[in-house]
Amino acid sequence: MVKVAFGEANEASSADALKGAFAEFLALFLFVFIGVGSVMSYEKIHAGDMDAAGLLVIAIAHGLAIAVLVSATANISGGHINPAVSLGLALAGKITVIRLVLYWIAQLLGAAAGAWVLKIVTTGEDVARHAIGVGMTPWSAVLMEAVLTFTLVFVVFATAVDPKKGTVGVIAPLAIGFTVLAQIFVGAPFSGASMNPGRSFGPALVAMDFTNHWVYWVGPFIGAALAALIYDGVFISPSPPPGHHAIPSDF
Repeated sequence: MVKVAFGEANEASSADALKGAFAEFLALFLFVFIGVGSVMSYEKIHAGDMDAAGLLVIAIAHGLAIAVLVSATANISGGHINPAVSLGLALAGKITVIRLVLYWIAQLLGAAAGAWVLKIVTTGEDVARHAIGVGMTPWSAVLMEAVLTFTLVFVVFATAVDPKKGTVGVIAPLAIGFTVLAQIFVGAPFSGASMNPGRSFGPALVAMDFTNHWVYWVGPFIGAALAALIYDGVFISPSPPPGHHAIPSDF
């Protein structure tokens, strides 16, 4: 069930949304700088050759970066660091449409700034971009990205959003980071394992190369929407009405 909220409640909420958007800008800036930088660093050391060791290095860099940045921004913006995650939370009514739009703008600007600064500090090196693997079609890449992002957003809801998460919430950043790490192992050779339209957008904009770029919006958005609607609609119990008392059960 879609539960979209359209406006911030008051001036304090609006100020909070702006602070959150700025945190998302910084988080995407750093995530793209670290993630894309890890790809460029490995390829430079190994003369452009990507092998299993390179996949391991890149997966670890992205996973650790996400875990750290989610921890750093969770109390400010919610630690989305991904337009697809923000979409899922908006569809579940966890953030307003206004906050969603602010976050999207900030995330894309941060991603573009991160890729641009990376190009400058590497003295004009080509910024690594997501690309679909040999033998993959754009639609098969969309399906891969949808499944990967579904898993990521499902973990986000289970560990960070669900009010019943309990002590699991403490490890939410690690759970989210390890999910990204594991899924890069699975999807990188096939679709690039973006799971994040912002992560793909920044390098594509700086390089002005949008070949098959739509894949990295359609796939993640489909996966995020499905995960949010299924988790929120099936696994998150609605709040009981005022005065309601649960009947004790032996089961």
